[in-house]
Amino acid sequence: MSSIRQQQSHPSKNENILFETIKTIGLSLFLAFGVRTFVAEARYIPSGSMEPTLQINDRLIIDKVSYDFISPQRGDIVVFNPTKTLLSENYHEAFIKRVIGLPEEKVEVNNRLVYINGSPLKENYLEAKPDYQWGPVIVPNNSYLVLGDNRNNSYDSHYWGFVPRNKIIGRAIVRFYPFNRIGFVN
Repeated sequence: MSSIRQQQSHPSKNENILFETIKTIGLSLFLAFGVRTFVAEARYIPSGSMEPTLQINDRLIIDKVSYDFISPQRGDIVVFNPTKTLLSENYHEAFIKRVIGLPEEKVEVNNRLVYINGSPLKENYLEAKPDYQWGPVIVPNNSYLVLGDNRNNSYDSHYWGFVPRNKIIGRAIVRFYPFNRIGFVN
């Protein structure tokens, strides 16, 4: 009689395995969603606007945490949601560009160089020097001027304006694909 009670009070092995599997899958989904939402996420490069630094179809890890503690710096490659202007032009996917102008700086593109507060910016990452004139403009407080490394083939701040700080998702830190180009993004 006691063995019958023991059998009835313990769930079967199949029920335990099913319950454990559901718990494991649920926890995995919760952690994956949490990491992607708050810590890091993968992104791919859809265009050549950041060449030669980033190539079409490169896959990157975007750090979403560090800008909670520090401000974006000149030279950072950032991912950001479309600005109001870009949304009005029917762009809805995130963009990736390099931070060039910081809040309250005067930026100008002249004689194939970018000038920050009157001094030329040293840029060793460009596909080609810009073949356009732009500015001078003052970057608004709490906003950033972003440009593609492929200056002459990039739809960037010199067309549509500045990126408000609250639109920045994070910064590119690691390329994980293609395998022959794995490494940190400078």
